[in-house]
Amino acid sequence: MRRRDFIAFAGGAAVFARPLAVSAQRQLDRILYVTHSAGYRHEVIPFSRTVLTQLGDRSGAFEVTATEDFSEFTADNLRRYAAVMFFTTGELPMSEAQKSALLDFVRSGRAFLGVHSATDTLYAWPDYLALIGGYFDQHPWHQSVRIEVVDPADPLVSFLGPSLQIEDEIYQISDFDERGSHVLLRLDETSVDLTRRNVHRRAYGWPLAWTRAYGQGRVFYTALGHEEAVWRDPRYQRMLLNAILWAIRRAP
Repeated sequence: MRRRDFIAFAGGAAVFARPLAVSAQRQLDRILYVTHSAGYRHEVIPFSRTVLTQLGDRSGAFEVTATEDFSEFTADNLRRYAAVMFFTTGELPMSEAQKSALLDFVRSGRAFLGVHSATDTLYAWPDYLALIGGYFDQHPWHQSVRIEVVDPADPLVSFLGPSLQIEDEIYQISDFDERGSHVLLRLDETSVDLTRRNVHRRAYGWPLAWTRAYGQGRVFYTALGHEEAVWRDPRYQRMLLNAILWAIRRAP
């Protein structure tokens, strides 16, 4: 990707340059980015790989290994990574041993991150719901919306202020583990038409980003990321960078 595509991001990311430079001699952490689509395949996936690679390069903290298969999902192989990140759909072709390796990896203190359709994944595996915290349940809105920053003091999203406006495909979440999740972003329901077809109102509203613990590990998910324009947005890039750094236990 051309350098100018990241000019806007570079200014926002500058805040990370100094603290990371202090530990410049530290070995890069590795992120395993899984983009297998057993259901709908998002056109933005190739661009998302480029963005994540650029974030790792610019931060000096991590490098990204992208994959479409699950051969790396053994206990020995996963030890080489600090985090696994999903941009996936459908019932992934994972064996029981590979599923167990993922859960043990996170439970033992590593990290799992999911973007957008990571919640539209593995409905037939209850342990995955316990890991990620919720499932996709329709997207009645694909428009510009206002998003509430639920915890403006959280370092992952504090730079956003009290709210932000963004245009994207907006997920609803079912089976959300409200008690076990720390919600960071939530749809402002006054910015959408609640009478539209397939709108499902729930007591917890429409969470769009959250963190949670799984054993000793850290989990982050955001429902945003359908549109390429969102992946180009420096606010989204900075949130992802903050989330990755937090997940792999480097201060965002």
